[in-house]
Amino acid sequence: MSAGGGSRAIIAALAANLGIAATKFVAFLLTQSSSMLAESIHSVADSGNQALLLLGGRRAKRAATPDHPFGYGRERYIYAFIVSIVLFSVGGLFALYEAYHKWHEAHLDPNHGAITSWHWVPVAVLVAALAMEGFSFRTAIQESNHTRGTASWKQFIRRAKAPELPVVLLEDFGALIGLALALVGVGLTLITGNGLWDALGTGAIGLLLVSIAAILAVETKSLLLGEGASRQDQAAIEKALLDGDAVQQIIHMRTLHLGPEELLVAAKFAVRADETAADVARHINEAEARIRAAVPIARVIYLEPDVYSAEAAAVPKPGFDGTQLASEIQTGN
Repeated sequence: MSAGGGSRAIIAALAANLGIAATKFVAFLLTQSSSMLAESIHSVADSGNQALLLLGGRRAKRAATPDHPFGYGRERYIYAFIVSIVLFSVGGLFALYEAYHKWHEAHLDPNHGAITSWHWVPVAVLVAALAMEGFSFRTAIQESNHTRGTASWKQFIRRAKAPELPVVLLEDFGALIGLALALVGVGLTLITGNGLWDALGTGAIGLLLVSIAAILAVETKSLLLGEGASRQDQAAIEKALLDGDAVQQIIHMRTLHLGPEELLVAAKFAVRADETAADVARHINEAEARIRAAVPIARVIYLEPDVYSAEAAAVPKPGFDGTQLASEIQTGN
């Protein structure tokens, strides 16, 4: 995913949520609907989240330093994880608290929480918000389709290395469902005059936001821990290494995303025993060039030549099973 595509989706979502938050707050002040208050806080939280994603993208562009020799690319993952925390605490937990508060009051007095004036306002605001949120969601879908390829939406969200689009997609999807839940809660409250429906709608919104926040937290945690290259990129790197006549086989290879668009590649490969140092150096340079041509995001490459030895393959390394290691060496994994 290009940074530009992610930024366009974030800016579209930010503009939509700022407008939606303002109109929802007005509707809440006029009607005192708890669903409208929960949705107002939801939109404020989403706006803050999009600002965090933009900040993370900007800070990730800083040049490498001696203290951080691999740069700051993974800072985008940190800010995406903060987004999940904000969505959980500010959006989800607040909505659940408001739902409990309104439910308790409505049980004591069924008329409490009923919308007694400005009946048309919450419905009009929610319909307008659905239209604006739909535009933001459509933009996120269009930008995601540029890089999603044939992957399903579930696979895209789980495997994407750039966090911005999956975050915006889940936020916008959650916002659309939340607006629908608010519309049901407000509508039933208007029809029945019973504030319990408004409280139920608010609680459903809270559970929805907590669930989405949990999904985001799990996915961004995996990115923070460090994920390797995709299977397609790993296969392309292996093919690029083996394309040279000098590389007899790959002994082992490891990859790690330093950021969404920066990949570290470390590999040990076997060369002939009669190669000179100059020949080996040339082969390494050629292999690096082939890897970068095959996978442009492979920007940090460390290659170690070695002479393959069946005896060495049978010697277990600390922390590895000897049989497993020998199998890895023979199969080139």
